[in-house]
Amino acid sequence: MESNNQQRPVRVGLISLGCAKNLVDAELMLGNLLRNGIEITNDPAQADAVIVNTCSFIDSAQEESVDAILESAELRQARNRGQGLIVSGCLPQRFRDDLPTLFPEVDAFMGIDQVTQVSDIVRSALERRTMKLQAEASGHLKGTAKGRKTRISKALSKEVGAAAESDSATNLRGTAKFGSTKVVVGSPSDAWKSLRPLIDVNLRPKYIPDYNAPRLRLTPRHFAYLKIAEGCNHPCSFCIIPRMRGAHRSRPQADVVAEAKALLADGVKEINLISQDSTYYGMDLRPNHSRAIASPDRFAEAARMLPSGGTSICSLLRELNELPGDFWIRLLYTHPAHWTDELIQTIAVCPKVARYVDIPLQHIHENMLERMRRETSRQYIVDLLNRIRAGVPGIALRTTFIVGFPGETQAAFDSLIGFIRETRFERLGIFAYSREEGTRAGSMAGQLSDKVKQQRREIAMAAQHEVAALVSGSFVGKTLRVLTEHQATAEDLKRARIHSWEHGLMRGGDEHMPVLKGVYTVARCESDAPDIDGRVYLRGAHPIGQFLRAKVMGHTDYDLIAQATGSR
Repeated sequence: MESNNQQRPVRVGLISLGCAKNLVDAELMLGNLLRNGIEITNDPAQADAVIVNTCSFIDSAQEESVDAILESAELRQARNRGQGLIVSGCLPQRFRDDLPTLFPEVDAFMGIDQVTQVSDIVRSALERRTMKLQAEASGHLKGTAKGRKTRISKALSKEVGAAAESDSATNLRGTAKFGSTKVVVGSPSDAWKSLRPLIDVNLRPKYIPDYNAPRLRLTPRHFAYLKIAEGCNHPCSFCIIPRMRGAHRSRPQADVVAEAKALLADGVKEINLISQDSTYYGMDLRPNHSRAIASPDRFAEAARMLPSGGTSICSLLRELNELPGDFWIRLLYTHPAHWTDELIQTIAVCPKVARYVDIPLQHIHENMLERMRRETSRQYIVDLLNRIRAGVPGIALRTTFIVGFPGETQAAFDSLIGFIRETRFERLGIFAYSREEGTRAGSMAGQLSDKVKQQRREIAMAAQHEVAALVSGSFVGKTLRVLTEHQATAEDLKRARIHSWEHGLMRGGDEHMPVLKGVYTVARCESDAPDIDGRVYLRGAHPIGQFLRAKVMGHTDYDLIAQATGSR
């Protein structure tokens, strides 16, 4: 086996979890590996090393990351003990000092700044793995993969079990105490201490994507995510992202446009612009900028003071719109405090920009908005949504709300439900509040029980369910432009289920929907972002990754059923 490994390139498998921004990081890592002569494999058992690119956004996402790490270690123990195990992404960014103790079977932890150094980290991890196996063979070191989940669960239960809101023994967060815990799991020997995992994580990352960096896309050929910035400056009391991802830093506009041109040349029909706050794009590039412009008034003033030719989300959208070709530009992850009249006008006059807005509001009650540190008021939000709908007729509004936030009274929750019913968002997701170690909200008084949070989430989703059915029904009889995704499988037709850590559970199967029969093609209209929104079930088989015209013949609660009427 070792001789065979020496005769072929190193093989690496990668598991990427979490949001689209994390997916782009994974694509960049794969591109770097290929450039350096390392092969990529989809079979973990055949990989010389496995990378688990983790998410640490909310508890459920984090638990999924923990499971993926432990399952990878168990598979290695059973089938390929020489395999290196590397953990990347948000989990190491957040718990750099704790993870080596909790996961001694991992050979290397890498952060966001190390995306382009992944090839060297893989090789270092393999060297460490070889040394560990030699130590085990000599009897100086005991294997640790077996039973890791039980031991981690017990250790975490001991540390955080007595704290309020500790959901389960497998959670890696939930209290401020966890961030400083130094539990040693398994009493490592001196030999183990000399073989601790490689830790290459900068606590305040500065990396931003570069067009010249190689990238292996993991999305279908017809759509791609284009990261325009990294990090975030917002002070939201519930969010850990600025701590993990660092301050907002925009890519130069020319660099973004160059990558967009390359994507279009590669057959992309939909470019999805992503960052932590896409509306902040370019503001950090202005001369003598200050990061303290979270409020709407200060942001609007800074936008007005931009020099002629200055970079902003508006200048970027206009330049992308001028690129030749037939494609959509979709703007994701906008912040309500950073919308301007210019942005609304830009979307209105740019035909290639999808009539779709992703604008997480998080709540509508004044006290909740203040406690969340959202920098917006109820009246500001109401006025903004009215301005957007008036300025861009037919636009689809997508938002997310958090229920069960500390101090959320029944009256505050009721006001949110009323707002959902009145506003009739075309797309909406709901999060039950997740208590985050290291955030202001995590130490707030008035924490609600998990039972109350889940009950409120179900009530909110039920309210949106009523709205969604009306929205879907309003499309019947209309002709839409759709982008074909893939041929529908039997499971697609039986039940469509969308789940995203960044958007909450958008929808479940429509229980009263008759099962569709026959041949269908899954497509999306302008109102549907990839992976998180609704679908159009197009009767018959059609070419994939193409724009078609389709007349809507019927609908489910969240999806449309249509008949193709022609191309474009």
